[in-house]
Amino acid sequence: MSSGDASEQSRRTSVLSWDQVQRLDSILGESVPIHGRGNFPTLSVQPRQIVQVVRARLEERGVVVSDVKLNGSAASHVLHQDNGLGYKDLDLIFGLSLTDDTTFRVVMDVVLDCLVDFLPEGVCRDRITAVALKEAYVQKLVKVCKETDRWSLISLSNNTGKNVELKFVDSLRRQFEFSVDSFQITLDSLLLFDRCSETAMSETFHPTVQGESKYGDFEEALGHLRSRTIATRNPEEIRGGGLLKYCHLLARGFRPSSETQMKQMQRYMCSRFFIDFPDINVQQRKLEAYLQNHFAGMEHKRYECLVTLRRVVDESTVCLMGHERRQTLALISALALRVMAEQNAIPALANVTCYYQPAPYVRDVNFSNYYVARVQSHMATWNSYQTWLPCR
Repeated sequence: MSSGDASEQSRRTSVLSWDQVQRLDSILGESVPIHGRGNFPTLSVQPRQIVQVVRARLEERGVVVSDVKLNGSAASHVLHQDNGLGYKDLDLIFGLSLTDDTTFRVVMDVVLDCLVDFLPEGVCRDRITAVALKEAYVQKLVKVCKETDRWSLISLSNNTGKNVELKFVDSLRRQFEFSVDSFQITLDSLLLFDRCSETAMSETFHPTVQGESKYGDFEEALGHLRSRTIATRNPEEIRGGGLLKYCHLLARGFRPSSETQMKQMQRYMCSRFFIDFPDINVQQRKLEAYLQNHFAGMEHKRYECLVTLRRVVDESTVCLMGHERRQTLALISALALRVMAEQNAIPALANVTCYYQPAPYVRDVNFSNYYVARVQSHMATWNSYQTWLPCR
């Protein structure tokens, strides 16, 4: 490694303090419920347990795991507890070689097999098939096999949105959206300490744990997290969901590092959103899923996020025809209205009485100065269109 490479690696990484190691140990030791569908019981899983079991089973099957890392909002929480975001999902990244479809299949089989170990006592395991376990406990499955991206995601269900997400990564071109979610913490030293040390951790006796920022500069990214600043690199690479994350950060009190750069970035993100989610029905499903998964326990922020999203789409969308843009804005408005109704901020009535003062020239004695408008759901009347067009 050259001196330049060593210097760059040094900027990207940092050793965690004792307080940070304690928060990491607490997260890994917290019992997270994995809720089963139908008659399947709820599993109680500690992240450190499932990591150790999955890793051991993979290596028994000949799949070498190079490292395991904590990613995303949980890693940000470890590094700075009062970051204004908290954490929901537990993103765990297993580094390994996904050379062919067989390895992808082995990964799936191993994870499902490990779930059997966490079934409560008294459950008959003999008749439970892998297909039944997948239907009961797996919320989302993703497999990506491209030249620059080879990875698989298995998300385990949690009704409160705190999913345990196991990501198996060979290569991944873009591993972050903004600097505040670019952190990864390597867990290997802490897990090895768990297995080998008979002495409890203390400030003077604990493993060295290293964190990394995929943004490229650890201290700069940590400064953004502490000051609640939105910054990124190469915004044209951010996928469509980045627009929702951006509006989420704004709703949580984060602010752009540069207004000029953010205007350009908003245009990139809006264009990519409409590429990845090209028709109104797909957009609706994406928005509803995002609200469900990222605001559990903070439902009052959903409305603010939607209002922010509507403003950004209205200001920064340049690749849509007029009626398509109006469709998307109407969708966001309807979702915001629904969110307000769910929070009892407005009455959720089928009929809305609208009062207005008639113009002075109205002299008809039969004229009524109010009317009752029946409000229909916009979502039931929208047609599906391909809403994105290439920028010329």
